[in-house]
Amino acid sequence: MTAPRQIALATLVQPNGNHLAAWLAPGAQPDAGTDIAWWQRIAQIAEQGKFDLFFIADTPTVRTDNMRIWSHAPTFMNQLEPLTMLAAVAGATSRIGLGATVSTSFSEPYNVARFFASLDHISQGRAAWNVVTSANDYAARNFGHAKLAPHGERYERAAEFVEVVKKLWNSWEPDAFLYDTTEKLTFDPAKFHLVQHEGKHFRVHGGLNIAPAPQGHPVIIQAGASDTGKELAAATAEVVFGTSATIQGGVAFYQDLKGRMAKYGRAPDTLKILGGITVIVGDTAEEAEALNREYQELLHPAVGVMRLGQDLETDLSDLPLDEPVPKHRIPAASNHHQAYFAEIAGLIREGLTLRQVAARYNRSKATLCGSPTQIADLMQEWMEAGACDGFMVTFPVMPRGLQDFVDKVVPELQRRGLFRQDYTGTTLREHLGLPRPRHPAEETQA
Repeated sequence: MTAPRQIALATLVQPNGNHLAAWLAPGAQPDAGTDIAWWQRIAQIAEQGKFDLFFIADTPTVRTDNMRIWSHAPTFMNQLEPLTMLAAVAGATSRIGLGATVSTSFSEPYNVARFFASLDHISQGRAAWNVVTSANDYAARNFGHAKLAPHGERYERAAEFVEVVKKLWNSWEPDAFLYDTTEKLTFDPAKFHLVQHEGKHFRVHGGLNIAPAPQGHPVIIQAGASDTGKELAAATAEVVFGTSATIQGGVAFYQDLKGRMAKYGRAPDTLKILGGITVIVGDTAEEAEALNREYQELLHPAVGVMRLGQDLETDLSDLPLDEPVPKHRIPAASNHHQAYFAEIAGLIREGLTLRQVAARYNRSKATLCGSPTQIADLMQEWMEAGACDGFMVTFPVMPRGLQDFVDKVVPELQRRGLFRQDYTGTTLREHLGLPRPRHPAEETQA
């Protein structure tokens, strides 16, 4: 009998949880975003549950308009810079992977290569970089631009950015640093490879001043759902966060993305697709549904409408809450999050009222709400259907949601043979079953 495929598990963490009203939930900690002890505790709970990856989303901005409304839902506000924070989390954990978002639109390849190589050393091989192009004009204005560059141009820059970062990570061969006290030699100069890059977006002449990362390269994550984003992922990503809200959508995305990899000389198993799910677990289905209603009732209605307007790229606040959203208010196209845009447009085309669209919009993620057995059933169904290789799990309220999942759902997945009993490796690549990248010099020698 064939053993079931093992589920890869990551969790995306925001202060107090990922619900826009999490800060209002009972037991929420007002200063969670800047309390390193809070972040360390959450990572330790995830590590207790044998999660592969503890992940921090980030945006280099503050929303500078409608601030009164955003004050009701302080997403990405008063939160530590992720790489600084993960360096501290690394010291409080020993196995779980540590990933963070850094934008290619508003960073330089050398800095990103150095930051993540350093995090990989600090964590002894647990670092991961989520490659994003940024998706709001607030960020653009922080860096002196009126608005984001066009979608295609941002992804063109991102592709070259990743290429340069990889070259920098390969500045030194794996055994270049000798520390030979007899010869008084710290490194072998013959094993340094000068980076000379002349491209459309970047010019680099030099190399990193740090030894190769323990994983060879930190793991590369990508989450683009557009056709351009999927091409970048097929060429460069090792983990992709899926955005499908249904199993059928997940299967289509999985087959589409993995089907693109061959033209880049890549095997399908060198990329892990993690379906995005929100989990609300209770001892019974009724208890989980009650929790879901409780969280939704905490949300200020103006926040839901504003988030729709942001992701649809058109203001809907002038519309009545309890009437259908006119279909002509859907823009022709999006320059921001393609998957989010498509989800909102689909809900509007169903003829829902503005209040209903705001309540149902879940940023292209499936919501699994039920008992531990029901949650495990649904996760197993996604895996067996070929919709994903695992899950990027968000919890509306932290630490409660994560702790309940670790205490109640993880044992059920383990009982079914779907999830590890314990870590068998020390690096994120080992957890995920991803190969260590070979240095170009090793390829030449082979």
